[in-house]
Formats: sequence, C-alpha cells, structure tokens
Amino acid sequence: MSQLSDPVGLAGDPPSAPRGLAPEDSGYHKGLKGRQVQMIAIGGAIGTGLFLGAGSRLHDAGPALAVVYAVAGVIAFFVVRAMGELVMHRPSSGSFVSYSREFLGEKAAFFAGWMYFLNWATAGVADVTAVAKYTQFFWPDLQQWIPALIALFVILAVNLVSVKLFGELEFWFAAIKVLALVVFMVVAIVVLVLRNPIDGVVPGPSLVTDNGGIFPMGVLPALLILQGVVFAYSGVEMVGVTAGETANPRKIIPKAVNSVAWRIGIFYVGSVILLVMVLPWTAYKSGESPFVTFFTKLGVPAAGGIMDVIVLTAALSSVNSGLYSTGRILRSLSVAGSAPKFTALMSKSGVPYGGVLLTSAVYALGVVLNLLVPGEAFEVALEFSALGIIGMWSMIVICHLAMTRKAGRGEMERPAYRLPGAPYTNYVTLGFLLLVLTMSWFGGTSGRILIYSLPVLALVLVGGWFAVRGRVRRVAEASAAEPSGDGA
Repeated sequence: MSQLSDPVGLAGDPPSAPRGLAPEDSGYHKGLKGRQVQMIAIGGAIGTGLFLGAGSRLHDAGPALAVVYAVAGVIAFFVVRAMGELVMHRPSSGSFVSYSREFLGEKAAFFAGWMYFLNWATAGVADVTAVAKYTQFFWPDLQQWIPALIALFVILAVNLVSVKLFGELEFWFAAIKVLALVVFMVVAIVVLVLRNPIDGVVPGPSLVTDNGGIFPMGVLPALLILQGVVFAYSGVEMVGVTAGETANPRKIIPKAVNSVAWRIGIFYVGSVILLVMVLPWTAYKSGESPFVTFFTKLGVPAAGGIMDVIVLTAALSSVNSGLYSTGRILRSLSVAGSAPKFTALMSKSGVPYGGVLLTSAVYALGVVLNLLVPGEAFEVALEFSALGIIGMWSMIVICHLAMTRKAGRGEMERPAYRLPGAPYTNYVTLGFLLLVLTMSWFGGTSGRILIYSLPVLALVLVGGWFAVRGRVRRVAEASAAEPSGDGA
C-alpha cells in the first residue's frame, strides 16, 4: 500500500498500512483494570526524578526548580495529551511506534521504537542504581551491585508472569508514592501554619525572599536543570502503551491522561514550593532526597529510613514500568521486521517475554556499572536516558502532527478527544525539547559527552535501519498481500 503521509520527508519507506498492524496486538489479554491504569498514569508521573533527583536540582537552582517543573509539566501534558488523541484514534499496545508506522512510515517507527528503548533501557540502569544506593541505608557495607541484581530478578519475574500481576504491583507501588507525598505535604503545611523552627530556622515564605528569591543563582542554572526535569517526567506517556491491554481504553485512557496535569501541579510544583518554605534551599544537597532532609531535620524518628523505603519503591516502580513498556514496543517493532524476531515471542499468559528479556539484559549492564563505577552509574545513565526521552517525545508530537495534517486534508476525521491548540502546541513542544537538548552542551562534561555521542547514535540508527530494511519490506509486502480481516 502507498505511503499514508510524508510530512517530515520520509518518502521511500516500505509500504505500511493499518492492515499490517494486526499481529502486534494479537495475543494480549485485557488484564488491566481502570484503577490500575489510573495508578500507572500517576506512577509514570512520579518517580526517582522527584524523590531522588530533586535534591541536587534544588541545590543547583534553588526555588527556580518549581518554575522549571511547572513549564516542563505543561510540555509533558501536551505530549501525553497528543498520545491520548492517538490512542482514541486506534488503541494499540504498539503505542506511538504503531502510530508512527501508520502516519509516517516504518522508518519513523524504527526510530521511535529504538529511541524509546534507549530511554527505558538507560533509565532502568539509573533506577537499579537508585535501588542499590538506598538499600545501603540499611546495609551500608553491602556492595552496591548486589541489591541491584536482586531487584532486577524480582521485577523480571513479576513481568514474566502476567500483565495482571504487573498492573497490581504497579498499583501498589504508585499508591505508596502518592501516600508518601500526601503525608509530606500535610506535615509541611502544618509546620508552615505553626511556624515552629526547624534546625533553628523559622519556616515561611521569607525563606525564599531572604535567600536570593526565586532565581537565587540566576536564570542559567534553571535552564541547565531542564534535562534532569525532563527525566523526572519520563513515563507519563506510558499510559498509552497500556491501551492494548485495557478492557475499555476509549473510556479509561482519557481520564488517566487528563489527570496528569493536576498531578504534576500538586505533586511536583507543590512539593518544591513547600520544600523551599520549610527549609532554606541551601539545606538540600545532591545525593540525598530532599524529603529525607526535611524529615531528618524535623526530628521524626526513623524518618530517613521510611523515606528511603519510599524512594526504593519509586525506583522499583520505574524498573517495573520499563520492562513492561519496552516489551510491548519491541514486539511492535519485531512483527514489522525492525527488531530481532525473538522479541515478538508471546507467552500463553499474554506477555511478550522476548522483549522483556532483552530489556532486562540491558538492565543487567546497570548491575555491572554499579560494580565498576558505583559513584558515576546514576549520572551516566541519566544523561543518555534524557536523550531517549527527547527523541521519543518528539516522535509522539511529530506523529500527532502528521495525523492532524492528514485530517486537515480531509483524509480522516480526528477523534473528539484532542490535543488543545494543535498544531501550535506541537511546535511549542518541539521547540522546548530542542532547547533542552541544546542546554545539555552547557551542563558540564557529561552533557558535552552526550552531545558528542549524537553522531554515534545517528550512525547506529542509520546502520540498524539499513540492516533491517530488507526484512521490513518483505514483512510489509507479505502483510499487504494477505486478505484484510482486522476491520482497519
């Protein structure tokens, strides 16, 4: 079948059409319930980027972190809302890879899928590192790689059993994270109302105004933390991946997507505002959760240990989500010929175990990093994960833009559930992501290494495409020759 659209110059791809997409959604079980999808949406928006990373960002930029969280949160909402509209068009476990294939061609789907894999693979390395770091709170003499390996095995076992077990585990992981943040916010508000001194300091808005204001270090440090903030929001788009395994996606997904905005506003922006009003922003430091800092200085018994358990939960949740989502994305790539054949393997319980095992193998590299360079493992993984996020979010927005242009030509009808302000919000989002990538250059040695790695990554992707394009064409031609029975 001919190319459906070519808004970004991808003409010449192998033929692709919705008819050829049927195999990627076959075999899945509708095992996710509404409450689980809602919590997966929450869990995707709350992770180690907030619980662990906010400490170093407060140290670097002060109260400006709340502003950066708010701006990046709007962009994250645009991305997930665009994802939601694509889901309403056609729910699929292949998610934006499937939509990229439909609206942009297989070449775009190849890029989108492997950038998503890069995002979650490297994020998983960061998260198993976080697990290792926070386990050392209880067992300081334990080598960092041991808890990382144990965590990986446990989460892998859960993901290989069934989507129902994954959903239930993620539900409780997310519930614990939300409960922890609610408890913090309630305690912080009580502290502000009572104005009892903490560590010799009286809480209140004056802690912001008397310590340099909202931008105590200037605007540049606020821009330099953009990359880490984007990493914190990684996962909000995962709600789209659940569509193929949700009983009533067109009803459940919009509710989950719409809740992302206020959750970001309350949990991210609200938490940072409270943090800088209960303690001076200079009290927070890199390598320590700001919530641990607050409760420790408050003198709550065992507060540090309790918060460390919460951070462990957030890290385990992210590893759990990464194995789940990449397994589905890799299967979508594989059925089209863009990923190794074994990643399309599906168990009787509806788990694409081939893709899950491939991702877990990369996570195992994180265990090795924790063995060789335990001090740098988290930051190294963070940089490359941010690159994957930028690429993956960009593809979601570009894919949505292609769909709106197709609708504008009268070739299809957009769903009633839409991204507000499109296509202008698409352009704003893409401009923001370009800014984040540009600011990486000014973010020190690790950021420059990331920029230098771009040509290498581009060569790998181009080389990978040339290696698989023959198989992709054969798969597409065989699919186009089959009678259409999927009703697409």
